[in-house]
Amino acid sequence: MDVFAEFLARIDDPFHRERTEKILVWITEKYPNLKKEIKWNQPMFTDHGTYIIGFSVSKKHLAVAPESVTITHVEDDIVKAGYEYTKEIIRIPWKSPVDYTLLEKMIDFNIKDKANCTTLWRK
Repeated sequence: MDVFAEFLARIDDPFHRERTEKILVWITEKYPNLKKEIKWNQPMFTDHGTYIIGFSVSKKHLAVAPESVTITHVEDDIVKAGYEYTKEIIRIPWKSPVDYTLLEKMIDFNIKDKANCTTLWRK
């Protein structure tokens, strides 16, 4: 978690910091082949140089950014989880439970769908 240590240290709210760290650790343990990176001051995971998933912290929620194609792919699951979302991000309110099954679906989809992708973002 050394890559994310400085990012986590800047999260003032202890609950927000702990929850964010728990998610990042979960991904690191479940997907040990993904590379941990900080880009644009945000933690993200990549696979062979292509973006898989990233996060940002706000006062009211943790934002998850898996790319719009992925959001469309799991849209029904996002609705079932009760999360608000836009074309580019999913908002997990700090007071709501984290749907790890949804995170797993998004990460698995991106790893498979971007297996032959040679750029950071989809074209």
